Amino acid sequence: MSEQINQSSLGAGTIVTEAQPGMSDGRKGFIFALSAYLLWGILPFYLKAVDYMPTLEVVSHRIVWSVPIAGVVLWWLGRFDDLKTAFKTPRMLAMATLTATLITINWGTYVWAIGAGHAVDTALGYYINPLVNVVLGSVFLSERLTRPQMVAIALAAGAVLLLTISSGGLPWISLVLAFSFGFYGFFRKTLPIGPTQGFMLEVLILSVPSLGFIFWTIAQGTSHFVNGSSHDIGLLLFAGPATAIPLILYAFGAKLLRYTTIGLMQYLAPTIVFLCAIFVFGEPFSHEQFIAFAMIWAALVIYTWSMLRESRKVKALAV
Repeated sequence: MSEQINQSSLGAGTIVTEAQPGMSDGRKGFIFALSAYLLWGILPFYLKAVDYMPTLEVVSHRIVWSVPIAGVVLWWLGRFDDLKTAFKTPRMLAMATLTATLITINWGTYVWAIGAGHAVDTALGYYINPLVNVVLGSVFLSERLTRPQMVAIALAAGAVLLLTISSGGLPWISLVLAFSFGFYGFFRKTLPIGPTQGFMLEVLILSVPSLGFIFWTIAQGTSHFVNGSSHDIGLLLFAGPATAIPLILYAFGAKLLRYTTIGLMQYLAPTIVFLCAIFVFGEPFSHEQFIAFAMIWAALVIYTWSMLRESRKVKALAV
C-alpha cells in the first residue's frame, strides 16, 4: 500500500476528465480513488497467495511487470516527452533514484510482513503515516503544528510506546512502513514530474537491479517464473497490474478530488487490511494492541477534525 502517492505531487494528463457526459469531476475522482483504495485493501490476498516465494523475487516482478502498464498509460496520455526531459536532468534522476529506493523499502517490507502474518502491523503503519507526514512537515518544512495535531501525535507516540513495552521491542514493521512512505511522499513532492510519469521513471530505474536479480535466480535454478508451474508464472505476471493499476487510479482520482476528501478516504485501505487480518487471516490481536489501536484511531479522529476545520477556514476566507 505502500502504494499511495502524495496529493501534492499530482500532475497527470487532463485526458482523464473527458468521461461520460453528465458525470461531475468530483464523482469521477471519487470513483477512481475508491477503486484504488479498495484494490489496496484486498492486495494482501494476492500477497498471501505468493507468500511461498522469496520477497525479493515478488518485489522484482512487481517492478518489472509494472513497466509495460505504465508505458501504455503514458502513451495514452501522450506524456513520454516528460521522461525524455527527466533522463536529461541529473538532479531529477538523482531524486527519482532516492524515491525509488524508499518505495522499494516500503514494498519489500509490506510484501514480507503480509506473508509472515503481520497484516495487523501493516495496517497500523498506514494508520500512523498521516501523522508521520505532519511531523516531517514540522521538522523539515518548519510548518507550525496546531494544538490538535500535537495531541494526535502525542497519542500516536503513546501507542507506539505501549506496543514497545508490551512486546519487548519497537513495532518496527509499522514504523518502517510509516516512515518509508512518509519520506517517499516528502521527497516525491520535490520531483517536478507528474505522478504517472514519476512512477514510470521510478520503475524504469528499479527495473535494472530487478532484472539483474531475476536473471540471477534463473541462473541459480530458483526462479519461480522459469522453473515454477504455470500457476507461479501467472501469479508473478499479475504482480504488475496489482502494483500499477491502483497507483494510476489513485493519481487520476486525486487530481479531481479535494485534498480533504482524499485525506478522509486514505483510511479505507488500512481499515480493510485490519479487518481482513483479524477476521479472515486469523491473526492474534492482544488487549495491548487493542488499546494501542484505540489510541491511534482517537489520534486520527482529532487529526481529521482539525484538517476539516482548517479546510473550512480556508474556504471561508476564499469567499
